[in-house]
Amino acid sequence: MERGNTKKEILEAALELFSVQGFEATSISQIAGAVGIRKASLYSHFESKQAILDELVKEVLEQYETHSIFAKTDWGKDSDNLPMTPDDSVQMIKGQIRYILHDPHISKARKMLVIEQFQNPELAKLQTKQNYSDVLEYFTGLINCLIQKGVLPEDDPEIMAAQLCLPISVWINLCDREPEREQEVMELVEKHIRQFFKRYQR
Repeated sequence: MERGNTKKEILEAALELFSVQGFEATSISQIAGAVGIRKASLYSHFESKQAILDELVKEVLEQYETHSIFAKTDWGKDSDNLPMTPDDSVQMIKGQIRYILHDPHISKARKMLVIEQFQNPELAKLQTKQNYSDVLEYFTGLINCLIQKGVLPEDDPEIMAAQLCLPISVWINLCDREPEREQEVMELVEKHIRQFFKRYQR
């Protein structure tokens, strides 16, 4: 088997195992077994389980930075792409939720972070950044722009952002536990966004 392909298979298998049982509970033997190689062969690609985790985090962060609207939006430059209406906001937010739920790497990495957040300080920081700080910062920027353009009234933009985005975060977590409820969650998200604009929109 080609070395590059084996390395990729090791990462895929490790992410699958880490997302189900966590980093600490997963052994090198389990990862090697999932790939169908010996432990010695695995060590020719990665010097340790920590090295596998480090590479996974690096890859997931690169993907997150490339594809997540929460990571890459600069409202100073992207205000022309502002979702000015409830319809625009529903489409944008539901699209991001689908990406979060269905991209296999992002979905599994998020589940791994949920498991590891109470055991690994570095992963706990990453969990806070990706699932709270970046999201709240994005929505605060969005609300600020909508206030400046007169779409929403003057008010505390961070509190308005929290009112808009944090229930959605809870519903995403619900879908992680109970994926069969995704349709229900999407309907709740749409109603929530429309009610937010109905309450606040000028």
